[in-house]
Amino acid sequence: MADFFEENYHKSTFDNIPEEKRSKILSVAVNEFATQGFENANINTIAKKAEVSVGSLYKYFDTKTDLFLTCVGHEISYLGQLLEAVTADESDIMLKFEKLLRAAITFSRENAIINMLYNEFTTESNSLLGKQLVEKMEALTAKAYKSVIVQGQVSGEVRADIDPGMAAFLVDNLLMNLQFSYSCTYYRERYKIYAGNDIFEKDEFVIENILRFVKAALKPQKYPERKDLL
Repeated sequence: MADFFEENYHKSTFDNIPEEKRSKILSVAVNEFATQGFENANINTIAKKAEVSVGSLYKYFDTKTDLFLTCVGHEISYLGQLLEAVTADESDIMLKFEKLLRAAITFSRENAIINMLYNEFTTESNSLLGKQLVEKMEALTAKAYKSVIVQGQVSGEVRADIDPGMAAFLVDNLLMNLQFSYSCTYYRERYKIYAGNDIFEKDEFVIENILRFVKAALKPQKYPERKDLL
């Protein structure tokens, strides 16, 4: 697992089994947690679907919480790699945001269950788990987006009077909501009400409009010359 999520919540025995077996266990567990919620997720069900014994699972993880955190950690590592690649890119800020938007839409379509998992552990019902994870996942996005905003301010692409932290927070809210809108039932229906039933077939339209919105919010302001002050 990458350094973006350094703690190991699994036992060393989990590292010693074949990669295919590890992947299957995590895939089944992610699906169970995402669809059933943390409290209702069943270790027996996970073991049966992953084709391992319950005893074996407890040889790999001390608790259900540890299994859950390992699943989330795996996905946080992927997110960290994606964000690192985007922030390291030397292209202009709008192109960076475009890449983030395209990645968000593609990932949400191909990995809807991961977004459902993320939505699950950010709910108030799982506030204790959320507190354990917020500094892991949100710290990654906050650092990446703030970095992009600051880079834009230095290059003159972003207005200097906007706070990088607040701008990053708003950008993250936009991207997170967009991801949920492609993967979680409530958000999908909400998306259709606002943007139309065919919105899922209009990716370029979505990207174009979000970029226009972000650019209008971030670009340096040019005020008309005040003749009466001359």
